[in-house]
Amino acid sequence: MLIKGGEQAYLHYIIKRTREHNVDNISRTKAYQNIYLTYPEIKWSLLASVVSRNAGWNMTDLYLPPFQKLFHENERTRLFMTYERANWLIFSDAYPQLLIYILSIKRNKPLFYLLKEFNVSVFMIEEWYRFWTYQDQERLMTALIINEQNVIEAPVVKNNYFKQNVFHKVPYQMQNLLFMNAIIVPTKTLKLYGLFVHDFTNLTKRISLGKQIASVLFHKDTYHHILDFLIRVEYTGSRRDYEQFLDLPFPYSPILRMIYPEITHHNNIRSDWFKSRGLKKKWFRNIPKDSNFDITESFYNKRNMIFAYYHIKLI
Repeated sequence: MLIKGGEQAYLHYIIKRTREHNVDNISRTKAYQNIYLTYPEIKWSLLASVVSRNAGWNMTDLYLPPFQKLFHENERTRLFMTYERANWLIFSDAYPQLLIYILSIKRNKPLFYLLKEFNVSVFMIEEWYRFWTYQDQERLMTALIINEQNVIEAPVVKNNYFKQNVFHKVPYQMQNLLFMNAIIVPTKTLKLYGLFVHDFTNLTKRISLGKQIASVLFHKDTYHHILDFLIRVEYTGSRRDYEQFLDLPFPYSPILRMIYPEITHHNNIRSDWFKSRGLKKKWFRNIPKDSNFDITESFYNKRNMIFAYYHIKLI
């Protein structure tokens, strides 16, 4: 389909806005959240904001003394680049989709054919048309979870550089074996909801984890507490954002923009994952909804192990 003059202006607008917000982890996180607050039917945007926060917290953890002692500088740099590259890639694919949805709302007609100009998978183009017709918020959120994890599969998870220098190395293997990483869904109370990340290199498990985090986030018993935190607490990339509400003996991680520069990424044209891998039916299966995901104690028991080991090494 030919792109008309007015639509060409849309493309320039989307490219400009995506570049403006794809500067670093903080700008991405805030952009996702702002979309949700205006268009709450796009539930994935709030989920993306929460997961993006966790990427930032993992980044700044690498500057805490125990991590600096446990991992060499090169190892910490590679871990940071893994988080950063995945965060950047997902945003570069997803944010144009969100902007085209907003333009469709304003024009009162679906403009999703423009998505092919941004190399968005035909899977998501079809899902956006489906959403426009049926307004199935849960299905769209699941489709976006499936899409985002497939988007990073080849460029990050299966990429030779990241496989050889991150996923096959001791820091990642140790974190994976000991269940040290978690997706935290914070509140302004003494409770932290979330789930531990295990076997990140498994695509289906990453999709399942995304759906489980969504079930925690949007559960009737947790949603308002979590949203209150997200709206009222400025995101800085430091775990102080939520640890200030907890009674903990650990030092705060630093503010993200004080330790990391802006990273320039190469936006290689991505092949359509749907055409090469297809869709597994189980990716759309529902998971049981539960609100019993308080991981405060278990998560900080593991953090305590890291700090204890660090202090022993200092003796």
